[in-house]
Amino acid sequence: MPPANKPDGPEKAWADLMRAGLAGDAAAYRLLLEAIAPRLRKFAGNGLSRIGNADIEDVVQEILLAIHLKRQTWMQDQPFLPWLNAIARHKLIDVMRRKGRRGEVPIEGFIEILPDEAPAPETSHSELNKLVSRLDSRQRSVVSSISLDGHSIKDTATKLGMSEGAVRVAFHRGLKKLAELYRTGRSA
Repeated sequence: MPPANKPDGPEKAWADLMRAGLAGDAAAYRLLLEAIAPRLRKFAGNGLSRIGNADIEDVVQEILLAIHLKRQTWMQDQPFLPWLNAIARHKLIDVMRRKGRRGEVPIEGFIEILPDEAPAPETSHSELNKLVSRLDSRQRSVVSSISLDGHSIKDTATKLGMSEGAVRVAFHRGLKKLAELYRTGRSA
């Protein structure tokens, strides 16, 4: 955004509109939001050009909403533009984090370079069975059903007469115990 200290800039007019809006003048507040929107569009467009996969108007609306929600935080004896710029910058950063800075790459053409055979597992089936056999009976049943037999949580819950939540908890605890057993080498 342009520097806040330009003598012919909108600082004073926007600050006056904001003060009036905070005092309850809805028309002045609406005028302020309409006046700052073009500046926010330009700011968002410049920032989003780096990631290229976000809608400028969505970002402008997010910034305007943040301004509305945080309007009481502006100290009326302080300049308006630094406050506005800070909110706009933070919302743009939020959008960039959500959207990610990764580009999208089509998958066509990767078939030639991807391996066509699965890599050999690091742990053999018999080692896995030894580790799973060290779990208590409930965890062993759940982990075996989901991880080794390929059943869903819902199917496992039905098969074992448990709630889906209980299956998730037992599965999580079982996997945690398996990781501990694997790290300590106590599979025998």
